Amino acid sequence: MIKLNTFSITARCARTGQLGVAVSTAVPGVGMLCPFVQAEVGAVATQSFVNPYLGLWGLEYLAAGHPAAETVELLKTRDAGLALRQFAVVDRHGGSAAYSGDGCDGWYGHLTGPDYAIAGNMLVGAATLDAMEQDFSNTADLPLVERLLGALQAGQDAGGDKRGKQSAAVKVFSTEAYPLVDLRVDEHHDPVPELRRVYGVAREQLLPLIAMLPTLAHPNGQFDMEASRRSGLLQDR
Repeated sequence: MIKLNTFSITARCARTGQLGVAVSTAVPGVGMLCPFVQAEVGAVATQSFVNPYLGLWGLEYLAAGHPAAETVELLKTRDAGLALRQFAVVDRHGGSAAYSGDGCDGWYGHLTGPDYAIAGNMLVGAATLDAMEQDFSNTADLPLVERLLGALQAGQDAGGDKRGKQSAAVKVFSTEAYPLVDLRVDEHHDPVPELRRVYGVAREQLLPLIAMLPTLAHPNGQFDMEASRRSGLLQDR
């Protein structure tokens, strides 16, 4: 059983409808097991003695039209190890709910509000979650991915995981079945600042390309290959 003593924020942007999760922990590869997001459906973070199926089942319930609070109650009926779990849910309308089992280790808890659910276990203390909530609430004018990364940094600065730092991830979906942003730092001595650095590179080099990919509204994408060849931006190989 993998134990993700973790702090995370699961959220929605009220302006754009984007949904996402940012998370950090003191084991490698947190982005593999914790964040689950589906465009125009919702987002789930699953942690503590992690059960990834809570993320998969949660998205199924959200896609079926259950709001976040109902989804949490339905998830609680499906896991025999419920006391060891912690999970947070935000639905496509911004409803939020979370659960923290009494078998979680160390200091644990969660905070919820319109468009966000913040959760953590084996933390230094409540200050981690409080700092994340305040930072997220004060940055409504920023893109969702930047709000998530800022909240994660605020949580780390306030103490974070009491065992230390190792991995971090951020995942955001917009309107498509593929992610708008999906970045991970899987093993690093200071993963949250490193994740923010990687995002800065991706913002300049990757996101402009993502904007040109095929979408449901524009199945051929926004990229004119022939014009790009003529301009020299794309070379035949």
